[in-house]
Amino acid sequence: MPVRWRDLDAFNHVNNSKYLSYLEEARLQWMIGIPGKGLDDHVAPVVAAAQLNYRRPIAWPAQVVVELFVERLGNTSLTIGHRIVDGADGDVLYCDGHVVMVWIDRDSGAAAPLPAEVREACSG
Repeated sequence: MPVRWRDLDAFNHVNNSKYLSYLEEARLQWMIGIPGKGLDDHVAPVVAAAQLNYRRPIAWPAQVVVELFVERLGNTSLTIGHRIVDGADGDVLYCDGHVVMVWIDRDSGAAAPLPAEVREACSG
């Protein structure tokens, strides 16, 4: 994905908050490919935790690649590991870490079982 001029901060590199936006976009693009998108009228995923290690600043202009992978598959949650690397040189690491997503019951707010489609998408 392209780094946008508006992503920069006063230090002329990508603001740390934008890394979360890049990760969110990558997760949403992944979820679009899951039948039912991992949610319905009764359950939906929420981000319960995010851990980012900022390895080096991203300058503009640039293209970045967001790599996602399953770190842990639980009963009600999914830990998605991530890496943000340079689009031209995948050895240039900008960020790594993980995000924990928990599926919740929309009515009660309580944790809900991971949808079968999500489990299958993570296993296959």
